[in-house]
Amino acid sequence: GVNVVVGLRKGSDKFEKGTIFLPQLILAADVAKECFDEIKNYLADSGDSSESKGKIIVATVKGDIHDIGKNIVKVILENYGYNVIDLGRDVDCMEVVNAAIENDVHLVGLSALMTTTLGSMEETIKLLREHNVDCKIMVGGAVLTEDYAMKIGADYYAKDAKMSADIAKKVLG
Repeated sequence: GVNVVVGLRKGSDKFEKGTIFLPQLILAADVAKECFDEIKNYLADSGDSSESKGKIIVATVKGDIHDIGKNIVKVILENYGYNVIDLGRDVDCMEVVNAAIENDVHLVGLSALMTTTLGSMEETIKLLREHNVDCKIMVGGAVLTEDYAMKIGADYYAKDAKMSADIAKKVLG
């Protein structure tokens, strides 16, 4: 599993440097997901499933249908031993709130790729706070900056998938 994450990280780095392009990054993420699914199935069949380090919700916010980044984050977090509840893309604000409450989740990851959906991200964070959900919120996506993440009330800004794993370790152990 670790070599798959190393490969994903290398792919992510190459994408950021412009030496590979989105189709190659998507292919790498798909291959990694298949590898992790096989590993999970093997562990389930052998009865050797390790204890989850905690639950994390990931979602791409309302109005945004881009989920490649979220999917990569999910694969990496799962590889680090977290139970990831993937709400998908174009997720309604209250769906995130309800899922966080129902699953007693202490870390919520929100993703946005389009500037037009940043309002939806801010609204989701506002509703999580208004409903007193006991969780930390990390946000990421191509259109976000650390300053903007703090301005809309996020606890953490993850500039990449590796950083989301570091945040999860900090919040959940």
